[in-house]
Amino acid sequence: MEMRIGGRELQSVSGRWIPVTNPANGEEIGRVPRGETSDVDLAVDEAETAFDSWASRTIRERGMILVKGAAHVRQRVDELSRLLTAEQGKPLKEAVDEIRGFANILEYFNGISGAMQGDLINLDRAGDAIVVRKPIGVCGAIIPWNMPAIIMGWKIAPALLAGNTMVFKPASVTPLTNLLLAEILETAGLPPGVLNIVTGRGEDVGEEMVRHPAIRRISFTGDTDTGRVIRGLASDHLKELSLELGGSDPMVVWKDADIERAVAGAVRGRFYNAGQTCTAVKRLYVHQEIAGEFTKRLAKAVEGLRVGNGLFQGVDMGPLCGSLPKERIVQLMDEVHSECQGDIISGGSSLTGPEYDRGYFFAPTIVREPSPDCVLLRTEVFGPVLPVISFPDLDSAIRHANDTNYGLGASIWTRDLSIVKEFFSSVQAGLVWVNRHQVVPPELPFGGVKESGIGRENGIDAFYSYTRTKSLYIGW
Repeated sequence: MEMRIGGRELQSVSGRWIPVTNPANGEEIGRVPRGETSDVDLAVDEAETAFDSWASRTIRERGMILVKGAAHVRQRVDELSRLLTAEQGKPLKEAVDEIRGFANILEYFNGISGAMQGDLINLDRAGDAIVVRKPIGVCGAIIPWNMPAIIMGWKIAPALLAGNTMVFKPASVTPLTNLLLAEILETAGLPPGVLNIVTGRGEDVGEEMVRHPAIRRISFTGDTDTGRVIRGLASDHLKELSLELGGSDPMVVWKDADIERAVAGAVRGRFYNAGQTCTAVKRLYVHQEIAGEFTKRLAKAVEGLRVGNGLFQGVDMGPLCGSLPKERIVQLMDEVHSECQGDIISGGSSLTGPEYDRGYFFAPTIVREPSPDCVLLRTEVFGPVLPVISFPDLDSAIRHANDTNYGLGASIWTRDLSIVKEFFSSVQAGLVWVNRHQVVPPELPFGGVKESGIGRENGIDAFYSYTRTKSLYIGW
């Protein structure tokens, strides 16, 4: 059996395929090969063959291919965004932003291509030394389904710019946009074998990538439990790792905050992509002096969200991305109903009706004042459910914010710089926003503390992580 993605013919050597369906209506929109161990071996062989030629190019040449690829992507934003919405479910306007974000990442890394320079170190009478940066070799990347274009950009841009080749596994439910983006990059001049896409299940393709001795670095974005497994498997060959894992981001609204702006930030921060974002607002803490008014406005804004097929005009929130994410939210809300003692003031259940029956839709939900041991506060909630808790002072707000195993992002909403300073110095998170949430520009190092992972995406830190220093000592 054969299929086409943007003109490229895909074949399944094993004859097994993975269907890709639209989560808004259950319709099959394509199929991709269900890869096996042998497919990973072939991809690694291709990457190893391409490595010397790619690494020998100047970094300027590699960067120009990335920026040319970005231009091609921008020319095809409409096509790419519709494909992304069809396989992932997010509203078309969010998909457009994500595709443009992918292009922006490529452009940014081209812009820092001059950073890969050597250092001359004078050792006085002992001599001199030269330190240069070299690519690692064949790298591997494994990504989730929630932001497939953006996270693809995070992985491939610094790795390829540094001169590495890559084996890349997209999520099995959202591989189509990644395949088309890879084809566009090849059209822009990326040589064959530099970026190799292997579609398949994590237990087959992903595990083999982590075990393969020729893949010297693995970058994984996903849940914390899987990250632990990957770290254990990678230790057999002492692979370098970056793990961007789960999060339970707190948003703290101080009593002097601009309520209208903070409400809008909370709605976008929680219900963007149906809440399926690692840096989503997952716990909302509001100062008790404004909690009543804030929650009232928040509920009104949430009730005004239009939920539906992301390809339709005017839709604010799409479906959850498949049956498993939907089942998890339904089970979680069953626990909330029975154990959490909070007031569900908006949503709380699946959406019903003709336009929802074939998709994985769940109502945007607000739970007011859940109990401290509520599951909403104790785990990562990957869906459109937002707990709102009032607090009396900054110490308690910071204590609540840090009362989690995660530490990815956090935000503080205030006009008071002294509050910002105290919050920033005390909150346990890799990225802290002030009067906004969730935006992750490619210039900023991004990653977490505690069980939110190790390593950093984006910025010069990500670029350097795909290189190794090599030193030359000259004794005169």
